[in-house]
Amino acid sequence: MQPIYNVGIIGTGFIGTGILLALETQSDLQVTKVLTRRNLSDCHGFPRKDLLTDSVADLIDHCDLVVECSGDAIYATEVLDQVLEAHLPVVTMDSELHVTTGSYLAKKGKITEAEGDQPGCLAALRENAVQMGFKPLVYGNIKGFLNLMPTLEDMQYWSHKQGISLDQVASFTDGTKVQIEQAFVANGLGAALYQPGLLGTVAEDIRSGGVILADAAKRLGQPISDYILSPKSPAGVFLVAEHEESQNAYLRYLKMGEGPYYTLVQNFHLCHLEVAKTIRRIVNGGDILLNNTTNPKAGVVAVAKRSLAPGDAIKRGIGSFDVRGIAITLADHWNQVPIGLLSDAVITKPIEPGQILSFDDVDLQDTLALRAWFAIRESCRGKAVEKQTALVAG
Repeated sequence: MQPIYNVGIIGTGFIGTGILLALETQSDLQVTKVLTRRNLSDCHGFPRKDLLTDSVADLIDHCDLVVECSGDAIYATEVLDQVLEAHLPVVTMDSELHVTTGSYLAKKGKITEAEGDQPGCLAALRENAVQMGFKPLVYGNIKGFLNLMPTLEDMQYWSHKQGISLDQVASFTDGTKVQIEQAFVANGLGAALYQPGLLGTVAEDIRSGGVILADAAKRLGQPISDYILSPKSPAGVFLVAEHEESQNAYLRYLKMGEGPYYTLVQNFHLCHLEVAKTIRRIVNGGDILLNNTTNPKAGVVAVAKRSLAPGDAIKRGIGSFDVRGIAITLADHWNQVPIGLLSDAVITKPIEPGQILSFDDVDLQDTLALRAWFAIRESCRGKAVEKQTALVAG
């Protein structure tokens, strides 16, 4: 008899609802609880009100595995700390969480990003490519549009049209989301960032853009995580890789081109519909697909979009009209504020447009996420000192 696994969901937004609906068609996966921060009596549009709970303990007691998709790193850190303490595995669709506190959570238990969003899809594409003998140079995201300074009116229009939250639309449009995703990919897949803010190569098609990024990776001497800006290309992910010369004739015959770079494309990412694959991977004892590792090299910091004055409040950094995120190498920016920590924050010093916010520039709420970030920072700094000491001794 086929076992049935009880799945809990954290989040009742667009993605959380989609995951619920998708899992209801699966015979081996059963949603038993959905955790929400909303007043239970106000969740009129949710398709399964009988599953809703506002208790983390209730969620834990009724689940074999938890899927987190709130998109709120501070809230998710608090909840997942308890879930992992209870020894439940966690599957996420939440890059924002991973680049903020995922390395803290990775020390506490089994946590992995799911296929569906671009980072998980890239991790799965890499697994497939490596098994075929390819040697990745570029882990690439495909972005169709970018506006670093979108207006409130435009974002309100697209939020209503697409049925997703205002802050999500803004973070997609101003590039914060792709910066978060590719910093996460860099950490999880052992790649580097070519430069702060990524290259974001403008390209007519995936292959030509991929060649430019692959050349950059060769100059750097290691694989990179980046993206192309290509309005005519599909919404998906790609990987640029090399292969053994002995395979050149075969790859030419298989319509992969002349080399030395070969482009593998997944021309879709279907978000909630793909999550079940990763859930099954984990409940069947498989390894994680992707997480931020316990020693991250990349992060995403907050850059001011406009002049900010002492006393100005930032309700939420990701999707804000005050700041946007750029991917950076953490070793060079330990005192700069991760954008995922900006929640109900207050500016304490004058900030100019384009300035990266530091911890000296803002008052942050005392949260587990903030404390977790400082623990990550101290751990990474300690490992860096140990490595340098070993090099000197050697």
